[in-house]
Amino acid sequence: MKYYKLDCAALPDRLFHKSTDVKEWLSLATTTNGKFAPNSLNRVAPIDRDVELERIVGISLYLIGNTLPFMLPLLVIAALLSSVGKLLLVGVLLYVGILFAITRVFFYPKFIKRYQRGNKLSDTDIRGNQYLYTERNNQKYTSLQFVWPELVQRPALEGQPVIFCAIPHGAAPLGITAYPMWSKLFNGALCHWVCAPVVLKLPIISHFMKRIGYIPAKSKAIMDTLTKKEENVGIILDGVSGMFQSHDEIAHIKKRKGIVKIALRAGVPIIPVFGFGHTSLWRVVVDPLGILETLSVKLDVALCPFFGRFGWFLGPPRRVAVCTCLGEPVRCPKIDEPTQADIDKYHDMLVQNYIQLFEQHKEAYGWADKKLKIV
Repeated sequence: MKYYKLDCAALPDRLFHKSTDVKEWLSLATTTNGKFAPNSLNRVAPIDRDVELERIVGISLYLIGNTLPFMLPLLVIAALLSSVGKLLLVGVLLYVGILFAITRVFFYPKFIKRYQRGNKLSDTDIRGNQYLYTERNNQKYTSLQFVWPELVQRPALEGQPVIFCAIPHGAAPLGITAYPMWSKLFNGALCHWVCAPVVLKLPIISHFMKRIGYIPAKSKAIMDTLTKKEENVGIILDGVSGMFQSHDEIAHIKKRKGIVKIALRAGVPIIPVFGFGHTSLWRVVVDPLGILETLSVKLDVALCPFFGRFGWFLGPPRRVAVCTCLGEPVRCPKIDEPTQADIDKYHDMLVQNYIQLFEQHKEAYGWADKKLKIV
């Protein structure tokens, strides 16, 4: 089978724009029959120092911004009870303030000028909003590449919405943040990624996420997007469970069948996606008893600490190459009321396609000795 590869990080900045014809992107793709060469998908490319520094600051600000609404009430209580708690509260607020000031005063004006972006996100133009300078810099920081089989190469998926099901989550799945790729490369339909409903209620962060197309991880929202808007949906299938990894890559998808039921009811294909490198970007601290993992899964909120580059708690990721690989589609027929047997059948197909996808590209990513464990 023929496979295509697009080096997203090397895409000329002038082409990273909503008005660019997809044919210009596809003309830069390379192909192979069979497998790509060993270690050809894991190369970290050099980047401009200002891009690297922006991501070091920007990703750290994003991560603390996600956790601060949950952390702040505890910090306030601690500050009321002890002087140590007060120092901790002041330290955290000072840390956030410094990161925000550097971003707003220096990086924001610099990169909206470089990438020719507006001063604010549109309330209506989601497709245009997806070309954020931060996500463009993510592509460069992670040396991001996209790989897909000819089965999803245009025009195979045109004229229908699809569901992109990505694994593993890792501490943060940076391989999916090249949002314009999902909305342009494969069928031209706008892609909406899903997230936990609580995230869309967080101050500041929710403003940006809604304007780049995020929707709550609820069946009705997903169905409406697929059937009424006829637009794509992207989901991190293993969710919070995907943060907890060992030597072998673990796919927490054995019981994740709800998305298959939705695909059958909508009659849309499911595209398996594997983010090679997701689990190497941060070091997640896993307690030996698995208590934090159990609580995280039950509450659907990450409760595990993780460390990034320089040993920075909730800091920037290591400079690891990320390769986002798509597999063979699971073409689901439209069934208004699928039986459990229907759901199990197509879920089994999805699992097998994940395994085939991983085996197809693991050597090219330098993971020849790893296996994908389905749990």
